[in-house]
Amino acid sequence: QVQLVESGGGLVQAGGSLRLSCSISGENVRNTVAAWHRQAPGKQRELVAAISSRANTQYADSVKGRFTISRDIAKSAVYLQMNSLKPEDTAVYYCTYDGYWGQGTQVTVSA
Repeated sequence: QVQLVESGGGLVQAGGSLRLSCSISGENVRNTVAAWHRQAPGKQRELVAAISSRANTQYADSVKGRFTISRDIAKSAVYLQMNSLKPEDTAVYYCTYDGYWGQGTQVTVSA
């Protein structure tokens, strides 16, 4: 069983920054792909960013150049640095890892 706990969400003005953190714990945690997804009200859940065990990354077109995903394998943590935030980034953000999902953290960007 793997547990994921996200933190770092909150309310920020447009143009601001937030850094999300995801702490990964449990037995038999594998070094595999980690990702951040988000779901805005009334919209489908979407992939925001992903990072492989070799630190290869991919991003949704809507966040390229503004968001950066990273990981610290020694600390079993994954991060999402979000800069130049826009109101349309408002959503619940979920950390995913090896098929497991965290409980989500709310990010709200005011205009």
